[in-house]
Amino acid sequence: MLSSPSPSRPVRILLVEDHDMVAEAICLALERSSGLEVVGRCATLASALVDAGRHQPDVVLLDRRLPDGDGVSVIPDLEGLVPGVRVLVLAGEGSASVAARVVEAGGAGMILKASPLSELEDAVRRVAAGEVVFSHALLGDVLGRLTGRVSTPGATLTPRERETLDLLGEGFTTAEISGRLGVAVNTGRNHVQRVLEKLGARSQLEAVTIARREGLLQ
Repeated sequence: MLSSPSPSRPVRILLVEDHDMVAEAICLALERSSGLEVVGRCATLASALVDAGRHQPDVVLLDRRLPDGDGVSVIPDLEGLVPGVRVLVLAGEGSASVAARVVEAGGAGMILKASPLSELEDAVRRVAAGEVVFSHALLGDVLGRLTGRVSTPGATLTPRERETLDLLGEGFTTAEISGRLGVAVNTGRNHVQRVLEKLGARSQLEAVTIARREGLLQ
């Protein structure tokens, strides 16, 4: 059963953000807000798990992209460490598919870093109270994605095409991808072309950009 912070004490927040200037700005904004307290700050997934166990926060404000991985992947571990904790993901850019992944992992929502600090403060209070919160810019697409009205780019990629996309993300050329897959160059080129078509991309670079935005690549 979800428990909310007592009205007699502030909401305890663990901030996980690897960019110092962003972290400083967020800490200052939250600390100035009545009823909010930043009890810890760290910059990696590994340290987030350690600090969450140590500080037992009410809310973990978690950057999506960290030096040691994708923040979304660690949400279940944080919830296992701290009963009742709420995880609010911070993202430099967002999409409906990434937001859906946050929900599926058990997260309490996702806020864009470009959002006003007042929106971030409000989101922290709301998730601490048990709500699921998304940036205003994402909300419509998130609802459409979760109700099946919006298709996810890459949803129809075959296992071989996903493998091809992973290799594109690592910077390999079509010839190198063909060699890695153990197929003829023409076959490798066909795999790459189908990936581009399914992602709606006009070039390999655009395909990688779309895939990263949609959470298909780290």
